[in-house]
Amino acid sequence: MISFLRGTVAHVGLSSAVIDLNGAGMSVNATPQTLSSLRVGEEGKLFTSLIVREDSLTLFGFGSDDEREVFDVLLSVSGVGPRLALAVLAVHEPEAIRVAAHSGDGKAFTKVPGIGPKVAGRIVLELAGKLVPHGTAAGTAAPAASAEAVWKPQVVAAMTSLGWSEKDATSSIDKSLSDSPELAEKGNVAEILRATLRWLGQDGARAGNRIGARG
Repeated sequence: MISFLRGTVAHVGLSSAVIDLNGAGMSVNATPQTLSSLRVGEEGKLFTSLIVREDSLTLFGFGSDDEREVFDVLLSVSGVGPRLALAVLAVHEPEAIRVAAHSGDGKAFTKVPGIGPKVAGRIVLELAGKLVPHGTAAGTAAPAASAEAVWKPQVVAAMTSLGWSEKDATSSIDKSLSDSPELAEKGNVAEILRATLRWLGQDGARAGNRIGARG
């Protein structure tokens, strides 16, 4: 794996740069922020992630190891490819992405071109526990005084990004937590979101059984 490149900057374009490594030019895709830090003719260093496809090898470059780590984790989300992951980093700083993923803020991801509410909701759901703000232990509850006023708007926002109305989302959260009051006390946004989605699936199955029985 190519972990980083250091060499003379030979070219800087709109979406990529070329780093001269002792006479060999390496093309690297990067965000506008990262590219703006490079100067042609001067030495540059980029942390890199190599994406291997059947018909291509593509390098993506980052200004910090933290950016590369967030990029690699974003790729674990189904439906998120390297170009979309890079677009997320073009809009948000790595720490902002960590905070959004940890708090269940799906709306933050809809600010990225190419990401709609459903994809944003999937990102939040699949990144729960994988990306946490620096200084927060993985798997811990979101930093909150576990008051409902703090976590509930975040869960409702995640639900609406998945397609539910705010009214249905609020009602579903309340009903799902009636069976698990300890989740409300902890105030972990990701856990409450998963519990609500599970409850909706079970309730849908029960409703189907009732309809079948009447038929």
